Amino acid sequence: MAKEEQPIGTTGSEQDIKPVRRPVRDRTLSDRVYERIVSMIVEGEFAVGVKLPTEFVLSERLEVSRPVLRQALKQLREDGLVVSRQGSGSYVTRRPDGSVLDFAPVGSIADIQRTFEFRAAIEGEAAYLAAKRRSERDIQKMKKAFDELDRCVRANELGVEADEELHLAICDAADNRYFTTALNSMKANILTGMNLTRNLSLTKPAARLELVQAEHSDILEAIISGDAEAARVAMRLHVDNARKRVFEGS
Repeated sequence: MAKEEQPIGTTGSEQDIKPVRRPVRDRTLSDRVYERIVSMIVEGEFAVGVKLPTEFVLSERLEVSRPVLRQALKQLREDGLVVSRQGSGSYVTRRPDGSVLDFAPVGSIADIQRTFEFRAAIEGEAAYLAAKRRSERDIQKMKKAFDELDRCVRANELGVEADEELHLAICDAADNRYFTTALNSMKANILTGMNLTRNLSLTKPAARLELVQAEHSDILEAIISGDAEAARVAMRLHVDNARKRVFEGS
């Protein structure tokens, strides 16, 4: 009897191996639900302190399954917009400024928030290494970007380019090209987040942008002084605060 042919480069045992398939969450659908509920809260349909409809009612209204709705509610809790009370339901805890819907591109809010989460991890470690490895040239580059941001704050300008330059300079100072590569690969997402947060800051009193700049100052001071742990903490705090400021109310 002829031997059964096998594909070139494989063995019988390899053919029997089946890939492990993990369940994939419908991120796109849960993101859309998340953003619809955000819009309802911003527009006052669900006021602060009000209990959201039950999962059954809300999933029927939004025409999604309850698992998809739960994923959206989980993100809303993480962003501080709702809180769950055991045995009672979910309640609105914060109403973001209406400007969020004006400045954020349609369908981008969920991605913006996830980008901030990623940045906190990556840039926190970059700041840590920058404090250990920065050269005099790196310090001058960071100071130049910081000074330009200072000028933007005084002139009440947006300052997105200077903001980006400062964060890139810190990644460069870490002396590991993969940090810079990671940021450049997400440049469009990062700039969208920076545009949103800085535009929102311009709608607030000047103290808002001054507070953001004070956070930058803390990061820079820690890096220049060589305090790696303080640099990591200051950077993670700054990026996390930026994420929270997206949903800060009036």
